[in-house]
Amino acid sequence: MTAAASFISLEGIEGAGKSTLAQTLAQALRARSIPVLLTREPGGTPLAEQLRALLLQTAGEHISPAAETLLMFAARSIHLENRIRPALLAGSWVICDRFTDATRAYQGAGRGVEAALIERLAQSVHGTLWPRRTLLLDLPVELALPRLRARAGQQDRFESEERGFFERVRARYLELAAREPERVRVLDASAAPEQVAASALAALADLL
Repeated sequence: MTAAASFISLEGIEGAGKSTLAQTLAQALRARSIPVLLTREPGGTPLAEQLRALLLQTAGEHISPAAETLLMFAARSIHLENRIRPALLAGSWVICDRFTDATRAYQGAGRGVEAALIERLAQSVHGTLWPRRTLLLDLPVELALPRLRARAGQQDRFESEERGFFERVRARYLELAAREPERVRVLDASAAPEQVAASALAALADLL
């Protein structure tokens, strides 16, 4: 990784506005002549996107919480080796919609997967490579669900979960932010998009 490169992840429950913010941040960085790779998890490469499709489908065979976790890390390993690491080595910023904090929150708190297993897999797959800064778009579940239900199209396996699932996920995200305040910065996702974008850029100011 060159001195100019930074790995940024965006986290939050469904409906928090991560995809919108990712696009806005990429545009702002490119306006400063900073090369940016905008990517997502699970997915990010053709093969990892195939695993994403398996993870999100609502029909077909049952996927246990343990299997779901293993598939997440399989997709992450492919993504890291084939897209994220090469981009960082080339000096590009990487903005990733979700990373291992999502596994800690969704599979750990949401599904009840043992935290020790998740941490062992994280160490094996990416070791010391973590996002330099993680922006957590925090939104109360009672505000997120109406946004989620208003989306067009069929909901995937995660979007169709019940309220209690998202409450557990959000609580774990906030625990992670409290544990690592230097890396994880909490943004108020209930604010207007332009305010969220301004807060995000402020949270990245020391890296620019």
